Order: sequence, then structure tokens, then C-alpha cells
Amino acid sequence: MNGPVSFPLDEVEISFRATGDALVRRTVLPSGVRVLSERMPGARSTTIGLWVAVGSRDESDAERGSTHFLEHLLFKGTPTRSALDIAVSFESVGGEHNAATAKEYTCYYARVRDVDLDDAIDVLTDMVTSSTLDPAEFETERGVILEELAMAEDDPADMAGERLFESVFGDHPLGRPIGGSPESIRAAARDDVDRHYRANYRPQDLVVSIAGAVDHDRALERLTAALDRAGWPTEAASPVPRRDDAPVGLVAGEPLQVIRRPLEQATVLLGLPGISVGDDRRPALAVLNSVLGGGMSSRLFQEIRERRGLAYSVYSFAPSYSDAGLFGLYAGCTPANAGEVARLMLGELEGLATDGITDDERRRALGQLGGAAALALEDSDTRMNRLGRAEISTGEFVDLDTSLARVEAVTSDDVRTLADRLLSGPLSTVLVGEVDETSFPIPIPIPTTTSGATPR
Repeated sequence: MNGPVSFPLDEVEISFRATGDALVRRTVLPSGVRVLSERMPGARSTTIGLWVAVGSRDESDAERGSTHFLEHLLFKGTPTRSALDIAVSFESVGGEHNAATAKEYTCYYARVRDVDLDDAIDVLTDMVTSSTLDPAEFETERGVILEELAMAEDDPADMAGERLFESVFGDHPLGRPIGGSPESIRAAARDDVDRHYRANYRPQDLVVSIAGAVDHDRALERLTAALDRAGWPTEAASPVPRRDDAPVGLVAGEPLQVIRRPLEQATVLLGLPGISVGDDRRPALAVLNSVLGGGMSSRLFQEIRERRGLAYSVYSFAPSYSDAGLFGLYAGCTPANAGEVARLMLGELEGLATDGITDDERRRALGQLGGAAALALEDSDTRMNRLGRAEISTGEFVDLDTSLARVEAVTSDDVRTLADRLLSGPLSTVLVGEVDETSFPIPIPIPTTTSGATPR
């Protein structure tokens, strides 16, 4: 394989070889369902995911939390299977099954032995196409989700993370909590969630990705039969268009949020607008993140933990979405040290913006990123996710060799320029614990009504 492979929505069949002689195939059915597979030589297990490109950002004000609520409900039964039947079908063969709701997609997935893939296709397809959304189960899951939200609210890192997204993204839908709020879940009506289901779970919305020990033609035949049994529409339809990837202007929310809790540690989060998933600077961001806070040899870890002993956990992170992103810095430390730790974290990022990275740091980052990527691709879960996200988000499959070549092309000046651009955005700060913000030694961000656009 040479270079990235595009996935045009109007191209019915695509086939190519990926790194390690893996065979990748993609078929678009007449109904608009997209099926992708990656056959891994020597694999004995298979991971399958059924995806829809709808997440928390797609909800109306009246639907807050419906996407996540629906994820729970699709495990609760269909006309032919109870919730117990669904669980037993996977656990009785040693398989794993679960689901994930994100800001831009929902995925239902399972990992099974190769001989059990047919059954996994049947059960997951039945769940996604034919859930009854039973009213009694709806009320039971309402309680379960409220407990899930309460559990997250008791976790300082989870709580701070939600607040950071609110601060960086402001009123943009990406700033919403994926699970909704206790108020929205209590107010949720079964009919509203059902309408959300019917509007977003259609053939033209569905992406199926399978990786491991998979025969594409056999899986396609089994999936088509399962969709036919479900009575899904078979008339010709085009897959839904991918999201607009033009970077959006962000108006930052509250620049400083302090949540006081009687905790031994303070959670410190600093956030800035990042870059989108399709941005050409993603390789530079990967190198920047690795050098700054990607491991035990990173600048944050060495300066704040190893040299000063001010924190046990400290790192950076950089989630990206179709039209925006976030760059964040995290530390957990003694409340009295929160201000100093925040100043040091910001100072390390400023150092990258001033001087870039050293040749040795670049070499270590390339080794870390390349090794981590290669090891991850030993797992069929990772490959299934790569296929699904490529189809839903960028429309481009980037193999390991191409990805590494892009990273190897990153220079110190690329990292320096990107760090400088990140720092040009409005800073958001979230503190959880017994912290006195009046003694915070770094400048408190000033509220602004001007656009804090994704860095260009």
C-alpha cells in the first residue's frame, strides 16, 4: 500500500493490502449500509462494530442525553431476544461485548472467536435495528444512568474534565456532557428517545467494521440476511454525508471554574482550543503531545514529578473532532501546590512555543509513537476502530507506514509553531478540591466575548 486510501461515499467496492499483508475491503450496499473489513493473517479472533455517526453534539436541547440513553436501551431486548439472551449469547462463548457513546458517534461492538462471528453479527444487528425500547426497561435504565452520572460526579478527574469541555467549547455542542445531566435524564420521555432512534438508526447511517479472522464475502452475506430479517428498508439510498470539517469559531465559556470538595488532592486542568481531526497538523500535535506530556520521559513528568515531586500524575491530552479540538494539561497535587503546578505546566508549553524541541526529544517521540501504533495494531479491537473512524470521520484510511512517514516529517519548527498557535487561544482553568483561587499565582483568564477560533 502506498499512501492514504480515500473512501468516497459513491464508490461501491474498494480493496487493498495494508501493512502486514492485511486485506482491507469496503462495500457500500444499495441501501447505503457501509461494510468494511480487515483480514489479519494468523488471527483467531474477530472484533465487529456497528456504528452510527450520531453523538451527543447532535442532540437538540430537548434531547440532551438521549444518545447515551439509547445506547443503554439497545441492550435491553428485541422482539426475539431478551436482555439476558443478548448477554448469554456473548458470554457463553467467552466473547466480550459493549458499546460507546461519544460526541460524534455511537458504536456497538463485540470481540469473539472466528467461529462465533456469524452469531455476533446476528445479535448486534438485531440490537441495533430492532430494539423494543420497552417502557419498563426505560424506567429501570433511567435509574442506572442517574447512578452512572452520580459516580462520575464523585470522581474529581471526570468532573473536572466535563467542566473543561464546557469552558473551552462554550455554547458549542461539543461542550455538552455526553451522558446529559441528571435533570435532562429525569425529564427524558420514552417517545422522545424513540424518535431519536428512528431518525438516526437507518441503513444510510449504518457503518459496520470488522477486523481479525474475517471473510468479507461471508460476513456481508450474513449481515445482509440479518438486515432483511429485521425488515430494514431495502430501497436504494446514498450513505449520509460526512460532517462539515471546516474549523468553527469557538466562544470560550467560563474561564475559571473552581469546584470545592474536601479532598486530599486538587485536580488541576488547563485547556486551550486545539485542532480538528482532519487538520494537516495532527502529526505535529502528536509529536508535541508526546514530548510535553506523553509519558515518563516527557517534560511535564520530568519537571513536575521527577525534579520537584509536586504531583503523582501529570500529562497532556489532545482530543480532536470534525471541526474543532481541545488541548489539555492535567495534574493531581496537594491543594497548596496547585498554583505552582499550573504555572509550571503552562511554562513547559510556553517553552515549546519559544524553542521547539531538541533532536533527542524528536527521536524519542518518533520511537514512542511508532512503537505504540505498531503494538496497538496487534489487536483486532484497534483495527476495527481504525476502520470505523476512518469511514465516519475523515473518509480516509491511513495505514501504519503512511502514518509513521507523516510523523517522521515533523520538524522542531512545526512543533514550535503549533505550540505558539495553541497558546494564542483563550485559556480555561478548572480546579477541583480545597483550592483558594485568590492565591493562584498564574493570571486568571479574563472572560471574553470575542471568538477563540480553532488555531490556524
